[in-house]
Amino acid sequence: MPRRFRQIAAAIALATATAAPAAAQQPAAPFYQGKSITMLIGFGSGGGNDIWARMVARHIGKHIPGNPTVVPQNLPGGGGLLVANQLYNVSPKDGTVIALINRGIPMEPLLGGMGTQFDPLKFNWLGSPDRDTAICAARTDSGVTTIKHLFEKELIMGSTGSGADSAIYPEFMGQLLGMKFKVVKGYKGSNEVRLAMERGEVQGICGSNDSVMNSDIARSGKITVLFQAGLAPDPRMKDVALGSDGARTAEEKQILELFFMRAALGRPFVAPPGVSAERLAILRGAFDATMKDAAFVAEAEKQHFSVEPMNGDELAANVKRAYDMPPDIIKKTADVLGRVSGAEKKK
Repeated sequence: MPRRFRQIAAAIALATATAAPAAAQQPAAPFYQGKSITMLIGFGSGGGNDIWARMVARHIGKHIPGNPTVVPQNLPGGGGLLVANQLYNVSPKDGTVIALINRGIPMEPLLGGMGTQFDPLKFNWLGSPDRDTAICAARTDSGVTTIKHLFEKELIMGSTGSGADSAIYPEFMGQLLGMKFKVVKGYKGSNEVRLAMERGEVQGICGSNDSVMNSDIARSGKITVLFQAGLAPDPRMKDVALGSDGARTAEEKQILELFFMRAALGRPFVAPPGVSAERLAILRGAFDATMKDAAFVAEAEKQHFSVEPMNGDELAANVKRAYDMPPDIIKKTADVLGRVSGAEKKK
C-alpha cells in the first residue's frame, strides 16, 4: 500500500477510535425534548382556576429538561369529575398529561360520590400554587348579609354541578346545620355563575376567595362574604365568621372538619398513577421551581393572586389525613350528603 494511503487509513482509524468513546459519552436527549405536555383543566374558561392553570402552563415548561410546550385544555363536567376520571383511566401514564382538578374531587370516593372511577391515594400530586380559602357570599341586596341570616331566609345559589364547591358547600351546610340555601346547577363555570349574579338570576356563590372577590361584581361592592369554609380563619378575613361557628355539637364540628379538609388541597395539580419515579421527580421539581419563578410571581400579582404554594408531599398527606378520619365521622358526613360512604359501599 502506498505511503499516502497508509497515512489516510491510519488517520481514519484514529478518528474512529477516538470518536466512538466520545459518542458513547454523549447524554441521551431529555425525554421531553420535542414533546408537548397536555394540561387538563377541570373547569370552564375565565374563572380563577382556569387563570391559575394557564399561568402555570406558560411557565412550567422552561423548568423541565427539554423545555416542552405545555398546552392547556379545558375539560369541565360533573363539577370536575370528568377530568379526574379521564386522567386516572384514559390519559397516558408517561408524564405527558397532567391536570388541575377540583379540590373537592379527591373526597368524593370517600364520601360516596357518584361516578367516581379513581383512587385519590394513587394520584401523583404535584402541588398547589396557593392556599386560598373557600367562602360563601351573597349579593348585598339579597337581604342575607350574615351567617345568622342563612337560618332565617332562603338564598338562591348558582353552581356548576355536584361535587363543585359552588354546589357541595351550600348543600352540605343546609343539610347539616339547616341553612336555607337553594342551589341552581348547570352553569359551565364559576365565571358564568358570577355573571348570573350580576344579572340577578341567582343571589350567591360558594367558591375560592380569590376567584369570587376578584370578580367585577365583588369589586363594585355588591357582594357580602357570609362565612369562610375552612379549617382555620384566613388572616385576610379576620371579621368573617367560620362555617363551623354554626355547629351545635362536638360531633357536628368533627363532621365539618372532615368536610372542610377539601379546602386544605388549595388548587391541586396532579399526574396520573403509573408515572415513573424519574419523570414524577422532574414534574414536581418543575412545579416547585415555577412557584419561585419571578416572572410567574409577577404575573400572579397582576391578577391579584397570592402565591402561597404547597408541594406534592403536602397535598398527598392532606388527602391521607382525610381518609384516616374515624369511620363513624366519615359515615355521618356521607349521611349528611345523602350518600353511602366508600367504606360502607365495600361491605
